[in-house]
Amino acid sequence: MTTAKFHLHPVHHVGPVDSRIFGGFLEHMGRAVYEGVYDPESVHADEYGCRADVLAALAALDFSVMRYPGGNFVSNYHWRDGIGPIADRPTRRELAWGTIEPNTFGTDEFLGLCGRVGWSPMFAVNLGTGSPEEAADWVEYTNSRLPTDIVQKRENTATDSLSVPVWCLGNEMDGPWQIGHSSAIEYGTKARQAAHMMKLVDSSIELVVSGTSLTDSETYLEWDRLALEAVGGFADYISTHRYLDNYSGDSDAFLASGAAIDRQINEVDAACRYVAGMRRSSRRPFIAFDEWNVWYRTRNRTGMWADGAFPAHLVEETYDLQDALVCAQFLMSFIRHADVVKIANIAQIVNVIAPVMTRGDEILLQTIYEALAMFVDRRLGNSLRVGYEGPMLSSPDFSEIDMIDGAAILNAGSDLYVYAVNRSTDQVVDLEIELAGAELEAISSELLHHHDPSAANSWDKPNEVRRVPHETKRGRAALVELPANSFLAVTFRVC
Repeated sequence: MTTAKFHLHPVHHVGPVDSRIFGGFLEHMGRAVYEGVYDPESVHADEYGCRADVLAALAALDFSVMRYPGGNFVSNYHWRDGIGPIADRPTRRELAWGTIEPNTFGTDEFLGLCGRVGWSPMFAVNLGTGSPEEAADWVEYTNSRLPTDIVQKRENTATDSLSVPVWCLGNEMDGPWQIGHSSAIEYGTKARQAAHMMKLVDSSIELVVSGTSLTDSETYLEWDRLALEAVGGFADYISTHRYLDNYSGDSDAFLASGAAIDRQINEVDAACRYVAGMRRSSRRPFIAFDEWNVWYRTRNRTGMWADGAFPAHLVEETYDLQDALVCAQFLMSFIRHADVVKIANIAQIVNVIAPVMTRGDEILLQTIYEALAMFVDRRLGNSLRVGYEGPMLSSPDFSEIDMIDGAAILNAGSDLYVYAVNRSTDQVVDLEIELAGAELEAISSELLHHHDPSAANSWDKPNEVRRVPHETKRGRAALVELPANSFLAVTFRVC
């Protein structure tokens, strides 16, 4: 039997885990909004036209923050189209995904949804075809209570106590595919103007600068540096995005690809620290990893273009077990980098590369849903540094990485949360977990595993891949058996 060990110490921690790393993303794309969270024609529709069954499934994932309304969509979206009486709202041609936008779901509907389900709203402003003034007006509409003409247009008085604390200054503005794409200098100038006006409206808001969207881009990190320098002290965060893939069909390489997230965070963090150092500032921007997921099966022009259809079935990825294991590695990396990653948003939440799928009035929970659910109730506390002792793996992209990927959180209530992914596709591993000076008693333990890493949940077999309770032995060093291609989440009581 192969053995491995996690060495943990309560003093050796990275810092507190920000609950906002467990965020989601809802974009006006495909069937994410229409026939996703919002479907007045469904038998499951509530009084607001939202699907109660979808919202119940999402509530179980306990998303902290929800990014809206895009994504590429936002670079040609004008927020005034989505307010006021629904009958008076215009239907627009939507240029990012080739569909139409009826605007029956807009700012008020989204804020009402956030208020009902407990999401903290995170908006992205249009810096493609939009102006800094339009961005500032949106902040006034959502956050101000002054008796101005803009505020008086707000109809959803039930959400008057709900404001938007975090705003993204555009989306992927470095990408040639983006409407309004510009150079880093041009973007930085416009973003600074918008930031200045938005902060004048509400000085309490936090702002996310649009960072490099592809790590293999020629402008990677250089764009981030230039944009951060241009926006200056208004920048609270820099965004970074990543979608991992398995185009090669090589499960071993795919399960090792989670190491790329650690590398990306370290590289973007270096750019943030460099800019703060050059500004001689003790106040540095942090990282908002505000789009992340596995995505490749439907990542092509055919799968990403609606050709006028509405609502369009776009990028409706079917996820298997190995996708779920890679998603778990994303979140584990965010936990390990709790000192610099403060916000993260899985893209997306319903139908579009999502954990939850709908078909008519039916609902399906994908494998990645199971992985996300294993982090619920195991979130708050200090991220501990994980000392790893055990076998290593090699891959085409990395010389050597830990066979068992791990993360740990120690909370103030003396509970220890430990996560572990066995990246091996053929080796069972006995994992010892040791917290210095303590004995550990497992009070809940879950395992996500299937003998076939390509196993997936389907409409015919919705329960093919599910998390199940798993035995963990108590002791000075807790012991647990990890099957090949598996994800473990354990809550220990520290004795």
